[in-house]
Amino acid sequence: MRVTSYLVALLLLPASAFSQEALPEGVTETTIDEGRALYMGTGICFACHGTDGRGVPGAGPDLTDDEWWNIDLDFAELLRVIRQGVAADQSRTGAYMPPKGGSQITDEQVAAVAAYVWSLSRTGSGPTTPPGTNP
Repeated sequence: MRVTSYLVALLLLPASAFSQEALPEGVTETTIDEGRALYMGTGICFACHGTDGRGVPGAGPDLTDDEWWNIDLDFAELLRVIRQGVAADQSRTGAYMPPKGGSQITDEQVAAVAAYVWSLSRTGSGPTTPPGTNP
């Protein structure tokens, strides 16, 4: 009977429970949505990493894959890289990334952008529509 109850409980879970990694501590879906809006706006991340997160040749690398040069896909390391930037000689594209991407976003906003970028590397796809619009 216990096995049957367990199997029924598994069947009732949403598919996303099996296909997504647990969110980093302190990160919520709302944080990711806020990060997306910043990525596409004030954070100006899209200028080098593209609106879809797949990178711009000679500027910023693809953020949707699992090939990260300066970190090992750790959320804390991602925060550090966004806050501190990346030297040109350590960049996959050879382009310098200034601290906070050259924007004036706050540390709280950096955390939101990091949450969004982290989510891109987990799903393998960037946004399909700009924030604030309906698909």
